[in-house]
Amino acid sequence: MTNFIPIFPLGIVVYPGEDLNLHIFEPKYKQLITECREQKKPFGIPTVLENKMGDFGSLVTIKEISLVHDNGEMDIKTKGEKVFRILEVIRKVPDKLYSGAIVNYPDTYEQGNVELMRKVMAGIRDLHRILKVSKEFNKPDEEMRSYEVAHHIGLSLEEEYELLGLFDERQRQEYLKRHLTKVIPMIAGMEQLKEKIKLNGHFKNLPGFEVE
Repeated sequence: MTNFIPIFPLGIVVYPGEDLNLHIFEPKYKQLITECREQKKPFGIPTVLENKMGDFGSLVTIKEISLVHDNGEMDIKTKGEKVFRILEVIRKVPDKLYSGAIVNYPDTYEQGNVELMRKVMAGIRDLHRILKVSKEFNKPDEEMRSYEVAHHIGLSLEEEYELLGLFDERQRQEYLKRHLTKVIPMIAGMEQLKEKIKLNGHFKNLPGFEVE
């Protein structure tokens, strides 16, 4: 399916199913949000990387306009729905301040591998334990999806965007597992280094080496 959507490019990655709160202050986006709410239509958030808009983004719906400030600025709650690919950017939409795009919606395979997801979740807990981070997930490990945990494992914006471009849940799970396998030893090493630096200058209780 191909259609036109208004777009709100941002330097973030929004995943399907994700709740996103935004403060809207630019006139063109105040117009976009007002019209989308009145017409009950979604809009797109394509990811901006290094001052360049990427081809992929997520369609989002407006759940609520929480507050309209005296100057017309808005606090809104949105939810990610599905990934789109931009086919053509419409920079000047007639009679509108905002831009739009012709997009399609790639076919996706959302059935993940249960055992692989358990390994991903185990890795996430290892990472959080090293970092002394407390994060509760509200579902059993085997029911979690990659999109639900991707923001919680220290991916860069570029890596989050790469994940957005994977349309098979099993590929996304494997991507997260590889990232955790790479980053956990690095973080663990940094923590050991921090402890070593903190101990520098302290009395050391070390066994001597037996010379034979």
